[in-house]
Amino acid sequence: MVYEFTHAERIQYKRHQDAAYQAGEDAVTNLQAALALADLALPSLCNDGPVAGHGFVRLGGCNAAFANRLAEVIAAGADALQYQR
Repeated sequence: MVYEFTHAERIQYKRHQDAAYQAGEDAVTNLQAALALADLALPSLCNDGPVAGHGFVRLGGCNAAFANRLAEVIAAGADALQYQR
């Protein structure tokens, strides 16, 4: 026997999914802005919708030069954060 959501459960589920979708949208926007500060962009960066009730961001592929540059930027940011602590 299949359980069917009540009306209230459907509304709650939809709100949760909407919030997860919005979290993904916000994360994409934040990541695009951060990448732009380093003069980087991932063309295929996008919100992939809610997955298991959480926002899910698809980063996409990139070439090796971009990946190495992104690694440098992340490492430099991590080092800067260490000195702030």
